[in-house]
Amino acid sequence: MGLRDPLPAEEVTRRLAALDGWVKATDREEIHKTFPVEYYAAIEALGTVAEAAKELEHHPDVELHWGELTFSLTTYSAGQRITDLDFRLVDRIEAVLARYVQAEAAG
Repeated sequence: MGLRDPLPAEEVTRRLAALDGWVKATDREEIHKTFPVEYYAAIEALGTVAEAAKELEHHPDVELHWGELTFSLTTYSAGQRITDLDFRLVDRIEAVLARYVQAEAAG
């Protein structure tokens, strides 16, 4: 199975169960998570995630609000389906945001 092949629903459910806070949207093929992070730190983190997304050729949807940053992932090139590529970006997002969310908690 390739990076952009749609994953079966059972596989998506299994992978999400191993992740903290990531959920599947009920009305579309998308997974998302909101991170509690200070506004300007979120902007900095977003730049780092954008570089990772560019490397993976992924195009996440992002919402930035005061005190939180939300990532919504679906693979557009697979017809807006959830693929292994989405979960690879999840790993990169988690690694980046862990630095900022921990800094917030300690701050």
